[in-house]
Amino acid sequence: MTAPHLIGIAASLSLLAGWRLYAAVLALGLAVRFGPESVAAPLHGVAALGNPWVLGVAGIAALAEAFADKIAWLDSAWDAVHTAIRPIGGALLALALVRPGDPAMEVIVLLLGGGAALAAHAAKAGTRAVVNVSPEPLSNVAVSTAEDVVTGGAMWLTLAHPAWAAGIAAVLASGVALLLWWSWRTLGGLLARLRGWLA
Repeated sequence: MTAPHLIGIAASLSLLAGWRLYAAVLALGLAVRFGPESVAAPLHGVAALGNPWVLGVAGIAALAEAFADKIAWLDSAWDAVHTAIRPIGGALLALALVRPGDPAMEVIVLLLGGGAALAAHAAKAGTRAVVNVSPEPLSNVAVSTAEDVVTGGAMWLTLAHPAWAAGIAAVLASGVALLLWWSWRTLGGLLARLRGWLA
């Protein structure tokens, strides 16, 4: 696995950490512990994630997140609590994966990993805020399940096919940008209508 492949993996997993941090930690841990040597060896920077205790805690947290994410308003409360946690987690995952050695590059990787996770988190939280005000109670479950499928599929593709990781990161970043634009535009319209109604 080459350095560009690791950078692509770091970018993809930082973005995915903004949606499902604990699932990203669990996926990396499983890849390190049970993956073939060709996958596990280059991930030595995150070898600690393969510890059974880390896998257990990450698994429980991933299940709790998947459950909380499907209940209207509980998902937004969960997102609010994780506003700092996900970007920090994304930054640390990126740094552990890339391990550049140069202090200036380490700062750049931290900033990019944290920024990617924060952007993905903001897109997720904004989308959920829009979904929560929609009248359909099942829409929350549908959106959350779609996020689960996309996150799981993207993680598997990223780890199973490192050569595709940079392309996957580009697709994820485009999706995040589109969701940010749509959610903030929709929320702005809802707030404008609410102000007009109150006036």
